[in-house]
Amino acid sequence: MRFCFYSCLFLLLGVFFVGNMSYAQSTLKFKYKKSTLYAGIEVGSKGVKMSLVEMARNSNSIAEYNVVKDSSVNTDFISFTPVSTHETLNGLAGLYQTAIKKYQISPDKIFVVVSSGVKVTADRLDKKEWISHLIDSFRIRVDDSDRKVEVIGPEEEARLSHLGIVPDSKRFSTFLIDIGSGNTKGGYFPGPGIDHIKLFSLDWGTKSITNAANERMGDDKSLGNYYKQLQRVLAGEADKEVTYAVNISGAYNMSDNIAFSGGASWAVATLMLPEMLDNPVVPVTYQQVQDFFTRLYNDYNVFLAKNLSASLKGTHAEKLAVQKAASTVNKVFDQKQMLAGTGLLLKIMRQFEGIYEKKQFYLVKNGQVGWISAYVNESIHK
Repeated sequence: MRFCFYSCLFLLLGVFFVGNMSYAQSTLKFKYKKSTLYAGIEVGSKGVKMSLVEMARNSNSIAEYNVVKDSSVNTDFISFTPVSTHETLNGLAGLYQTAIKKYQISPDKIFVVVSSGVKVTADRLDKKEWISHLIDSFRIRVDDSDRKVEVIGPEEEARLSHLGIVPDSKRFSTFLIDIGSGNTKGGYFPGPGIDHIKLFSLDWGTKSITNAANERMGDDKSLGNYYKQLQRVLAGEADKEVTYAVNISGAYNMSDNIAFSGGASWAVATLMLPEMLDNPVVPVTYQQVQDFFTRLYNDYNVFLAKNLSASLKGTHAEKLAVQKAASTVNKVFDQKQMLAGTGLLLKIMRQFEGIYEKKQFYLVKNGQVGWISAYVNESIHK
């Protein structure tokens, strides 16, 4: 299965020009000979992310795009405190200025959005004014009162994610599910058009599952008690919501491929299949993920960066690459969060693990830039 980010080899620009603009862009690795560089900046639940997207058109005048680089600043905007808002504003303005000054991207080629995860949380907590305050402050900071900052809803984000991650050949046979920090969203196209997606949405994500398990622990803070409470959360309200959401989606009968994106999918794929590090999309089975979940609890140390790379066969460079990738996962997710994210992943997969009809499961590692890339693509071609 080939997804939009499946291409791992880019065309390195061979000629270096004089000047900041030429130098900054020539240090990036491009895929197309003739293309334009855009930036998409997203304010998400856990931070601000920027994707540099190379846009081109093929011989049939169909838009093609490639993510050249992505970077992020970790903040906790959905805490909706003055401190978290200030940090988010600094991160947002900083990435915006980086796009302009370092990569010489003009403001009209920079798109700024607020993710659905932020919107849903703000709506639920009645904190919508914090989003408005952030947007107004950003416009003042960058001295652009007309700067467009769109707040994306769950359905639109799910639609864009599908367009940005799933290839056209699998467009109408794939159910895409993004497991985020605070919620899970996704969907599929019933066909034949791509203007509307059948939305799949849960109020559970890696962080919310972790928090729910922690809240049940009481005075016993041991891993054993956390694991017990996690199982209760997954078997209780989370299980009911997952089962109901999958049933009403109708996805079982409509989709042959079930693809998972988001932080949990990236983390599981990286630690569970380190030998497939260079594959941005990996096929997995329910049993593989179940076995991985068991090892996370019983033998977590094997998934620490140094131990994981040392256990692999390969060159020194390959082991270093695995160690670097695993180290990033270890910093983002601790053992409890890995158990929560993997447990939620299994809970959803279980709904598609039929006796007679087998679905193909995929884990998408770099799906976090999928929807923003599609957003940029649609915005410039409207």
